[in-house]
Amino acid sequence: MSVYLLATLDTKGDEADFVREHLEAQGVAVTLVDTGCVGETKTAADVSREVLFELGGTDLATVQARGDRGHAVSVAAEAAVRLVEQAHANGQLSGVFGLGGSAGTTIGTAAMRALPLGVPKVMVSTLAAGNVQAFVGVRDIVMVNSVVDIAGLNRISRTVLAEAAAAMVGMVQADPIAPTQTERPIIAATMFGVTTPCVERARKILEDEGYEVLVFHATGTGGQAMESLIEDGLVAGVLDVTTTEIADELVGGVLTAGADRLTAAGRHGIPQVVSVGATDMVNFWGLQTVPDAFKQRQLYRHNDNVTLMRTTLAECRDIGREIVRKLEKAQGPVKVLLPLQGVSAIDREGESFHDPAAREALFSEIRRGLAGEQVVDVDAHINDDEFATKAATTLLAMMRNA
Repeated sequence: MSVYLLATLDTKGDEADFVREHLEAQGVAVTLVDTGCVGETKTAADVSREVLFELGGTDLATVQARGDRGHAVSVAAEAAVRLVEQAHANGQLSGVFGLGGSAGTTIGTAAMRALPLGVPKVMVSTLAAGNVQAFVGVRDIVMVNSVVDIAGLNRISRTVLAEAAAAMVGMVQADPIAPTQTERPIIAATMFGVTTPCVERARKILEDEGYEVLVFHATGTGGQAMESLIEDGLVAGVLDVTTTEIADELVGGVLTAGADRLTAAGRHGIPQVVSVGATDMVNFWGLQTVPDAFKQRQLYRHNDNVTLMRTTLAECRDIGREIVRKLEKAQGPVKVLLPLQGVSAIDREGESFHDPAAREALFSEIRRGLAGEQVVDVDAHINDDEFATKAATTLLAMMRNA
């Protein structure tokens, strides 16, 4: 097995050689992959650019003749994905190390995102000091800020590359996680600050029954991460208490998890208990970031950096329809629990977002759209022990009968 080192060797050959030497000096085998397209290189690759572009369904000459750098990067990224997937499937890959600017980061992280959780992934990038969500996605990628451009070896680049190489060595050579930590079946749960008491109580019940509960913060990337984990086949059951990301997706908030939220469990037949936690709100950053169209809406200053907007009756109706649209396609068992006394910490008698009419509009759409036995009214608030216990025990019964 070896670390696959991805770099455009026409511009990053010296740096790639430097990293390869450091890895090999610590006993880590390296497969050097040339992801470049245009310039000449003096660095010998284990996987040449010719071979790589063939994996991308074309050939180097055709890509070069087109003269489109963006196209070349896209093809190289697709090819790199296929390369590392094949190597991983064949037991030949112990990790992936990438280095580069925007092109190298695009190619390297595309390959990394194609690999499962736990495969070491290190990307030294000129873009690592900014918003890296597009590169990291929901994978365990270590982004290392190159500090200076990756354009020649100097006292700073040598230090950063050596540190990144040492990190890869540590990850590759570390003892694997003890089996006792991974034996229990996994339940995925979603939580927000305003649904924390519910999920904490339900988690204890589920863990006492021998399950490992992974809690995902419903901040967009959290929902995406959970959906990805379900797609990977690692989840036995889902406690999707907090579906607030659907509100952001429909209304225009900043914490959307995208159009695929609330689909993976149904597609794979995984038992799921779903509720409507925090669908009373749409999320924005600081008050000054709220779009002008929403300035006159009911807003709640959660803190200096987070502003919540109360969903209207019409929006709640739309959210209910969207939940139905996704769950009615589920291939496995589904139960939707409706907390009749409120869906978040600030949606209850005396709190800012208390709105029984909006709640009922949400609930009515769900009752109307799903089969009767799939929907359960619970005369409690979402954060009451009664509701949390009902959610946990319902999921346990569904998993036993699945």
